[in-house]
Parts: sequence; C-alpha cells; structure tokens
Amino acid sequence: MVQRFFEKYTGFLRSLKAVYVINNLFNARKLAPNKRLYKQYHLSKSIFAPLGSSDFGGVHHPDVPWIDRQDALAALPKHPEFATFAPEVQEQMLHFVQNGFMVVKGFFPQADTDALNAEVDLQLKSGKAGFNYSGRKIFNFFEQSGLADQRFFKNPELLRLLSFLLGKPVIPFQTLNFTHGSEQKAHSDSIHMTTEPPGYLIATWIALEDCSMDSGALIYYPGSHRLPYITTEHYDSGNTALTIGDHSNKRYEDKIAEVIVENKLEKQYFLAKRGDVLVWHANLLHGGSPITREGATRKSMVCHYFAEGVLCYHEISQRPAIL
Repeated sequence: MVQRFFEKYTGFLRSLKAVYVINNLFNARKLAPNKRLYKQYHLSKSIFAPLGSSDFGGVHHPDVPWIDRQDALAALPKHPEFATFAPEVQEQMLHFVQNGFMVVKGFFPQADTDALNAEVDLQLKSGKAGFNYSGRKIFNFFEQSGLADQRFFKNPELLRLLSFLLGKPVIPFQTLNFTHGSEQKAHSDSIHMTTEPPGYLIATWIALEDCSMDSGALIYYPGSHRLPYITTEHYDSGNTALTIGDHSNKRYEDKIAEVIVENKLEKQYFLAKRGDVLVWHANLLHGGSPITREGATRKSMVCHYFAEGVLCYHEISQRPAIL
C-alpha cells in the first residue's frame, strides 16, 4: 500500500495527489461507505478523488459535538450517563468543555504500562517494529500487538468516555508510539485528521513512564479549541490541482505560531505520571517541548478516534481517511 511506503519515504512523491488517488483505488472497499456520506454532505465528486475543506465551499453541516455547544456546561450534568462516571472524571469533563482537554490520572496500572514498554522494546530490537520517516513515531503499533490494541487503544472504558464526549460512538483510527519526546511544533490534530462536520475527532495521550521538563514534556494551549479551525485555505499551503504543495506542514506550523501570538495564548506543560491519560479536543493546539537532557526518554502512546457517521479526511494531504 502507498501508505506503508510513505511511512519511510520523504521525497517528491509525497506531494503528488495522483499517488494518493492510486492508494484510494486500492482501498475501494473501505472507502465505499463514503458514497452515502458524499450525498449527505452534497459533494459531487468521486470518492477516490482528492478531498479538502475547499470542497465544502465554506458551508459546514450544522451538526457539532454537543461539548462544543453553548449550553454544554449545563447540559453535561443533566445527561443520565454523566452520573455513571467517577466524580473526578465528571469534574474533568467540565474542564474539557472549557479548556479543550482533560486528565484521567492513573487510568492504566503500572503492570500494563510495563508490559507495553517491554513489548515495544522487544519489537524494536527484533526489527518487527520501526519508526516512520520522522524517526520518532512508531505508526499503528496496535496492528502487531494485541496488548496495545485491546488493553490500550480499544479499552472499553476509554471508548465509553470518548463516545460520551463526542455524543457519537467512536471509531479507533490510528496509534503513534513514542520512546522519546516528539519536539513537534504546536499544531491542531484537525489539520491532519479532519471531519465534516468539524470537531468529530478526539485523541488520547497515554504516559508510559513519568515525564519531566527535560524529557520534552507535552505542551498545550488551554482554550485554543474555541478558535476557528485553520485549513489550507487560511495559509499559503501551495495546494494545487496536482500537488498538495511543498512544505505545506511547515507553512501550517508557521501560521499556528502567528495564531498563538495574535490570541496571546498561554502555554502549559503536562508533567504526566505513568498511567495518566490526557484527552484532547480535535482543535486544541499542542506539541512537544525541546529535550534538554541527553538520552532522556518520554515513552508514550497517542491514539486518535473518529466519530461514527461523519466524513473523515486529511486536510493537508487532501485525501479521504481510510477507516
């Protein structure tokens, strides 16, 4: 598959839309449900063609996640399922509405995180797992690890929480495992994993060891999820009919840096303890701080989930998501 090829490849082919169209054709069966969604969202184009926010002409479906509605703070406690969560989780849900993230402390026991760390190390050493072109990310480790898949990625209680937050059942989409901090510049996941209507993506960051400032702690900007979504139409992405543009992601990160300054957003650090889970909104700006201690690790697992019944695509690479 083209996707597998691009896990390592960094050259010119990554910018050609035709390459992604070929990959779409290989995944015709998985993309078939999009025919109904394209009709629902009034898209008159092939399900194999490039897809981006510009195809919606600036008019989005009025459906939004209920946590994004103006009455969300009042509505959450009134929902019957709200009372089934622990009091500390309930408090964090309300925090999510206001700030775009929540923390569930000690969700995973040490025995589970130890077991996953051991499995990652073993598969890296054996060559059964490897980092993608970034040199930092182990892409979709759940595909070769039952532990990562069932205990972490598809943890029933975690899925219940995420589905409650979005107001729709969630579909596990992809995972990223890290042994070191990403040092990634501030970004919103919505530019990479996009939905129509907007906002129907949610993510978790699982600490597999205690984190410290010098190991490249995760950073986020509380309240930034309330800002308008940035798409390739809001910066000079270089997107054309044939290519997604050279350095589109770099230009996007530059745009986000401007947004942070313009809105006077305040950076916060997540100094997680092993087993903690950070849940964040699709539009929350976040990234990784610099690693300042040589050899410092920051073992973690990131999971992304789409909501059922919405159209999912990748704004920067202009392609439908293959679920």
